[in-house]
Amino acid sequence: VQLQASGGGLVQAGDSLRLSCAASSRSFSTYNMAWFRQAPGKEREFIAAISWNGGRTNYGDPAKGRFTISRDGAPNTMWLQMNSLKPEDTAVYYCAASTSTGSLSTISALGGKGYDNWGQGTLVTVSS
Repeated sequence: VQLQASGGGLVQAGDSLRLSCAASSRSFSTYNMAWFRQAPGKEREFIAAISWNGGRTNYGDPAKGRFTISRDGAPNTMWLQMNSLKPEDTAVYYCAASTSTGSLSTISALGGKGYDNWGQGTLVTVSS
């Protein structure tokens, strides 16, 4: 499956931004999906995940209370609504898909290794 992330840009602290991830596969509705990010000089960090049917979500600590993950099968798109952005949110944001049939909890426990398809990333820069 090909994933295309978009929506990044330069914003000020406190602003909001909505990232999109478009999937090419017709099987999109069967995949658990997630967002990760990687800041310069830092390791990749889990942001949020959503189950194949949208019924379950989980969030990494940086996202709790500020970010919301969602998805829609028509079109095959996943979103990440980011509110109250902080300079420390500056990073390249990646969307990922898992073609595994495992539960969201099982896949999430594997971190990035739980996902076998990755988009190219979209840069989010938050100025202070």
